[in-house]
Amino acid sequence: MIKLYDFLPCPFGQKVRIILAEKGLSYELIQVDLTQGEQRKPEFLRLNPFGRVPVLIDEDITIYDSTIIAEYLEDEYPEPPLLPAVGSSALRARARTWEDFADTSFTAQVGQLMSEMGKPEGDRDPARLQRSQTLIERALNFINHELQGQEYLAQQFSVADIAFVPRLVVLKDLGLEPGQNRPNVEAWLNRMVDRPSIQSLEGLTVQLLAGV
Repeated sequence: MIKLYDFLPCPFGQKVRIILAEKGLSYELIQVDLTQGEQRKPEFLRLNPFGRVPVLIDEDITIYDSTIIAEYLEDEYPEPPLLPAVGSSALRARARTWEDFADTSFTAQVGQLMSEMGKPEGDRDPARLQRSQTLIERALNFINHELQGQEYLAQQFSVADIAFVPRLVVLKDLGLEPGQNRPNVEAWLNRMVDRPSIQSLEGLTVQLLAGV
């Protein structure tokens, strides 16, 4: 039985749980409450010395970092595939590049916006808010351009698309309309939100995309 150590609001854990659902893999979810500092307990640090979720255990192997977990699941449980077929080197590189962009840039920028918006209105930094909003809007415009003529970022639904979902679904609640004047993004979002793996994911507020 696969075990997944996760904190439900964590976008990287959400990414892994979407992958597990897409592949039809059952697992035991062990929640790690980051707000209570459970990631710093010695027993968790033995699993991941960086004290971060998610961590996946499959029999005798322990893996941390959502990208490495995604690669492992694709290798160990290849059906259905969430990377373009082996031999499609350019498309596989494209999928991995988009996943990296989502993880290291897009998710971080939305996280900063969430953090700022979570403060009392009088304590918010207008310059920081504007900077985050501008960078997010720029990313959405780029994605809209790159989706021209195709349904998904690497032609087929893949980790490239999955990596964006956790932070895309909170944008509307933050005052941003991801699909506004971006028809390719709007259609892409609608296709993804229709997937059972995303609709049923605990902790993921897919209802925020309604009407995008």
